[in-house]
Amino acid sequence: MNRALRYATVGVIAVSLLAGGSAAAFAAPQDLHSPKQVVASAPAAATLTAKASATTVKAWEQFRITGVAKGIKAGTKLTVQQKQGTKWVSLPAQTPVNSSGAYSVRVKLGIKGVNQLRMATGSTLSPVVTVTVR
Repeated sequence: MNRALRYATVGVIAVSLLAGGSAAAFAAPQDLHSPKQVVASAPAAATLTAKASATTVKAWEQFRITGVAKGIKAGTKLTVQQKQGTKWVSLPAQTPVNSSGAYSVRVKLGIKGVNQLRMATGSTLSPVVTVTVR
């Protein structure tokens, strides 16, 4: 191959690389101008369900909150949160998500009246469950 042809080939490849990346340098001419559809799929949003085993309990009586975590890795710790005034406060009650996505945690409450509770991990929150303490 003579020197002029080599320089011309290198020039065409260099221009193609600068114009459209390495795929354009080696693509067939019909592929250069036919855009391929790129479909990006977002990961499924993580969700938590929650259900209390009792709606009314005595002060410091144990009950359970159970549910299912979808889109959350097994072993991830879930924390019970209680609404106190206008703030959600994390209680010292945690449980891991098992391999099937289920969880169960024992809870005891001493604040009498209607208590709003939820499960949380990161920014994923369950719906609120209400338990009344007598």
